[in-house]
Amino acid sequence: MYCNQIIVEDLGKRFQKKWIFKDLSNTFIRNQSYAVCGPNGAGKSTLLRILSAYLTPSAGEIKFLNEQADAISTDDVFKSVSYAAPYISLIERFTLEENIELFSKFRSFQRGLKTKDIVNLLNLGKLQGKELRFYSSGMMQRVKLAMSICSESDILILDEPSTNLDNQGVDWYRELIQNFGKKDRILIIASNVEADFDFCDMRIDIMDFKLKRKTI
Repeated sequence: MYCNQIIVEDLGKRFQKKWIFKDLSNTFIRNQSYAVCGPNGAGKSTLLRILSAYLTPSAGEIKFLNEQADAISTDDVFKSVSYAAPYISLIERFTLEENIELFSKFRSFQRGLKTKDIVNLLNLGKLQGKELRFYSSGMMQRVKLAMSICSESDILILDEPSTNLDNQGVDWYRELIQNFGKKDRILIIASNVEADFDFCDMRIDIMDFKLKRKTI
C-alpha cells in the first residue's frame, strides 16, 4: 500500500517537561524531497523518528495517507520506511554480502537489484568478502546509505548522510541519490551540511518550531 502523503498538524514532542519542538505543520508529498535543517541537538532526529512512525508525538496529529487519501496504519507505514543514520548499527561480524542479504529479507531492492549489484555500487575492492568490523567508519556509512537508498520503499529518511564521508564519498552519495533516491517516494533528509540536501524541493528549519520560553 503506497504512502502518498504524510500530513502533520501542530506537531510537538517533549521529553519529560521539555518541549523539543512544537506547532509544526507540513504536508510531505510523494515525489518531493524535504530537508530538515538546524543545529545539532535541535530536534531534527526526533522529528525524523516521528515521521518514520517510530515515535509518537506529544501534541498534534500525524496522518499517513495512500493515493485514495485513506489512512494507513502505523504498522504498515513502519514496514515501508527505509532509514539510514550514523547511530543505526550494522552487524559487524557479518560480511557485507551477509548484511545485504539480511536487509533484503525485510526490504526488496529497486529495479531488481541483487546483492552483487549493491556490492558493485560500493566499489569495495579488497574489502569485498570481509567482515564489516574491518571497514572504516566512512565505508560503513556508505553501506548504510546504499542499502537504504536503493531499497524499494515509500519513505526514505536520511539523518546526517555525509557523516564520516570524505569528499569522494559525498560525491558518491549525491550520485546515488540522483539515480535511486528521489523517484516514487517521499524523501526526507536531516542535516546542517548544505551538500547533503541542496537538491531538495523544500526546507524546514526546526528552529522555527522551538519555544521561546519554557513551557510545562
